[in-house]
Amino acid sequence: MFLLGAAGLLVVAVAATAVTFASDGHADRATSSDRRPPSSAKVTRQTLVDRETKNGELGYGTPRARDSRLSGTVTWLAEGGATVKRGKTLYRIDDEPVVLLYGGLPAYRVLRSGVSGTDVKQFEQNLAALGHDGFTVDEDFTSATADAVRDWQEDLGLPETGQVEPGRIVYAPGEVRVDSHGVEVGDTVGAGKVVLSTTGTTRLVTCTLDVEDQRLARKGAEVTITLPDGTRSTGKVDTVETVVQTSAATTGKDAETDTKIEVTVTGDDAKALAGYDKAAVDVGLVASERADVLTVPVAALLTLAEGGYGLEVVEEGGTRIVAVRTGLFADGRVEVSGDAVTEGLTVGMPGD
Repeated sequence: MFLLGAAGLLVVAVAATAVTFASDGHADRATSSDRRPPSSAKVTRQTLVDRETKNGELGYGTPRARDSRLSGTVTWLAEGGATVKRGKTLYRIDDEPVVLLYGGLPAYRVLRSGVSGTDVKQFEQNLAALGHDGFTVDEDFTSATADAVRDWQEDLGLPETGQVEPGRIVYAPGEVRVDSHGVEVGDTVGAGKVVLSTTGTTRLVTCTLDVEDQRLARKGAEVTITLPDGTRSTGKVDTVETVVQTSAATTGKDAETDTKIEVTVTGDDAKALAGYDKAAVDVGLVASERADVLTVPVAALLTLAEGGYGLEVVEEGGTRIVAVRTGLFADGRVEVSGDAVTEGLTVGMPGD
């Protein structure tokens, strides 16, 4: 963001005598025709966007810990970085698979003949997607569903019980990427032990903001992403969530917490982000935006003796000073308005 001041503006002396303005806001006299500015620029009409740059991390989003709901020995783990799809094994306990299925509702009870609910329908949708049939996809777990489950269990090498234990499946919205392992093959686990962590498979930028910066986090807003090599790409704010972080140095009732805004950004060009597994990036979030406004380079502004700002208009017969109102400053340009300011107008600029 640009600030008015000695660092942000080139201060130009406009005349030995103070410049005064008539009631219409125009300067009341022209400068000498033999005085020409060293350089010039045009007044342009454009959308002016002011961005604030925040630190972000390019990766696959925040990892989700996957706790075991079974007790036993870990005999196999999907490799770190591997993509696991519906019906495939995430890990094995006592050499029996724990399988990924798609859905938003966690497995929370045993599914068997006679039970009904949305969790039954979610499971049956997965069963059908994996090629099993002979049942109706609905909210009722029937004997036909149990027969299809036995076929599914046979394919997995599981005991053919016709019922589904909640610890045998893990639900996710879609395919997942194995981010890290919480245990090693050969470790003994019990219920509640983190076996591995997963993320989605889409490249994302995660940015954590202070609460006072929440105005920058607007779902669907366009952002810029600057990679470590200086390459710039674009994206959009995908999700905005309020999270509570606990200090690692404190625990229990004395734990210190801090509320943050966690923003995830999806890139417009997946190829531009593909060169990095994880990387620190700069995220340009929109602080202010002004559409269809007249703008000039910031350096074209003159400070006037009476206060305020003006422009030196370059005309065929010479130059004249006009007063302007300033608006948004962004990307080296400033929004200007006034009765004498029109698109295409030539204004003076300082020399190099």
